[in-house]
Amino acid sequence: MTEHDVRAAGPEGLAARLLEDGSLTSDWLPAYKAVPRERFVPEVIWPGQAEGTGQEDAVNLRTAPEAWRQAVYSDVSLTTQWDDGEHTGTGKGRTPTCSNSQPSMVFSMLAALDVEPDSRVLEVGTGTGWNAALLSERVGQDNVVTVELDAQNAAEARARLGAAGYTPLAVVGDGAQGWEVSAPYDRVLITASVREIPRAIVLQTRPGGIIVAPYATEYGGEGVVRLTVQEDGTASGPFVGSSAFMRLRQQRANRVHLREYLGGKPWPADGTKSTTILSPESVGDWLPMFAIGLQTLGVFPWAENYADGSYTLWLRDTAVTSWASVDYIPGADRFEVYQSGPRRLWWEVEAAYVWWLHRDRPEFGRFGLTVDAQTGAHSPWLDSPDHQVPIVG
Repeated sequence: MTEHDVRAAGPEGLAARLLEDGSLTSDWLPAYKAVPRERFVPEVIWPGQAEGTGQEDAVNLRTAPEAWRQAVYSDVSLTTQWDDGEHTGTGKGRTPTCSNSQPSMVFSMLAALDVEPDSRVLEVGTGTGWNAALLSERVGQDNVVTVELDAQNAAEARARLGAAGYTPLAVVGDGAQGWEVSAPYDRVLITASVREIPRAIVLQTRPGGIIVAPYATEYGGEGVVRLTVQEDGTASGPFVGSSAFMRLRQQRANRVHLREYLGGKPWPADGTKSTTILSPESVGDWLPMFAIGLQTLGVFPWAENYADGSYTLWLRDTAVTSWASVDYIPGADRFEVYQSGPRRLWWEVEAAYVWWLHRDRPEFGRFGLTVDAQTGAHSPWLDSPDHQVPIVG
């Protein structure tokens, strides 16, 4: 890497790219300049890939300072922890559990938050502390509360914040419960994906306040939702784009092995055979997965890949009552299906996909969500809260 490459990968180069793509707005530029990302990144990081959600090999500031700096000032996420801290060393663990998020996503979500100069802000998920520092610079550190469940991450973030001259209220606790002592909040930023907007968060946000969160469906797909809290305690608003965040720890899935669905019998057990003209490839992209997930209850996919490019798409329900398998073969125009249980999961996925297809494949921005903090109901909608997304099955 040349010296010119390193300079181009610095804060000015990243800012130029973010301004050009519109994720960094002019009102956040002073905070960006005042809070360098490198001050909130540990020595060892695993840079994200430009396409997809995987991680590159570890980069160490001590042994590869130029590569480390290039990664920090690239528009990629930086994994900073694996397996809730149980994994050590520079290899990759099983599951990434903390990161410094992709800058374009960070500033897009901050823009959606639409803070005022004296907004009272709650951040759920301190992570490395960069968001908390940016918010402290923008609205004042006395107006920022940040909550982190992982004590080690919280301690390291607090140290980075202090070294940078910021002392927001940094709490070690369950972010899904908010922080009632300092409520109500004008703005809430959730920095881990959720399958449910926590009731406590809605209740601790004042009427007219805004909640910005990555909302993920059980089936897959995820988008950033911007909710405005109403006088009646509901929160409603549109999705403002796609996202791919680590799951809030309190809402992680606990999957049961496939053998439990088969009842100890070899596949296809008691599965009923049929065929379909809908390719599993059609239901595997992020947007259709999101649309399918909004319409299906407790259905999740898993792909078993084979060396020749074929694969089996497995569908299961969280209640452990039903399963389906669909065999994908490259070039085929019909695909073999097996289904078992009281639900026909592939037919549910087909129906949800067709609904999305017949509405001209709506993008994330046409969808929205209404949350009732009293009942806990989450009601997705298309174009308007009056047009709720149907539930299939």
